[in-house]
Amino acid sequence: MSGKIAVSTQIMIIMIMVMVTTASAQPLRGWKGSGGWGGGSQYQKMYDVKTVGVVTGTIESVETFMPVRGMSIGVLLILKTEDGMIAVHLGPVWYIERQDIRFDKGDTVEARGSKLMFDSKPAIIAAEVKKNEDVLRLRDENGVPHWAGSEIAGQAH
Repeated sequence: MSGKIAVSTQIMIIMIMVMVTTASAQPLRGWKGSGGWGGGSQYQKMYDVKTVGVVTGTIESVETFMPVRGMSIGVLLILKTEDGMIAVHLGPVWYIERQDIRFDKGDTVEARGSKLMFDSKPAIIAAEVKKNEDVLRLRDENGVPHWAGSEIAGQAH
């Protein structure tokens, strides 16, 4: 009788091990990638190094937005400048919320990036934003976003 219990216990242990191994080998679910913020995305292609400029202003609001349908949500600043209002696109929420610098209404900032018209309004896709002595670096000199890593569309940078 004790031999039967030992064998059935061993079989039970083996079955549990197989179930645990099978469960842990399941494909990853919910993988979202860059959410459309990657280097080869439609939105990334809007960054043009030939239109890089600097704007300085006071933050009127910090908002979220979806740059292109289907993308994950991003963060932008609405700046009041001498020339009027301009939206400063920072990057994806999942990246911006992990940075040490914080932006609030009333802060004076300087943003450098690619100037463009976005939804028929002036905007800048920021490469960096300075607030006092702090600098949030978002893109390299070619406009490649820091959250995209060092390899974009098969090209090492």
